[in-house]
Amino acid sequence: MTARRRYWLMKSEPDAFSIDDLERVGTEPWNGVRNYQARNFMRDGMKVGDGVLFYHSNCSTPGIVGTATVASDAYPDETQFDPKSDYYDPKSSREEPRWQLVDIAFERKLSRTIALDEIKQHGERLGEDFALIRRGNRLSVFPVTASQWKYLLSLE
Repeated sequence: MTARRRYWLMKSEPDAFSIDDLERVGTEPWNGVRNYQARNFMRDGMKVGDGVLFYHSNCSTPGIVGTATVASDAYPDETQFDPKSDYYDPKSSREEPRWQLVDIAFERKLSRTIALDEIKQHGERLGEDFALIRRGNRLSVFPVTASQWKYLLSLE
């Protein structure tokens, strides 16, 4: 029996790495995550083939801009070992890496951005457990239920 497909939302600042960048390169390591809960989602929860809502954050119109697929199992994020990297972690070692990542593969760009403001208007339908609109949530990677995935993409 195969495991059911899971769904995730992953945030990226478009000036750092956008949906257009992912479309251009095809597949990209999702590096630089330095939050333990987000890391645990990638390390322990994500499986090859899972769906990803690609979300642009920290921009004029934050929102869902495309979809992607988890393209690898979790493996150590190389940036944690590089003293020249913004994501360097001196407490991490190759023997005991702290930070994991997965590769993400481009699926498609949405016909329009599903803006955060619009998503908030559907909060009742998405449920109070939807992390994107929960007060105080700053996670860059988190799970989305199958019904939330389907509903959000129906807004396109």
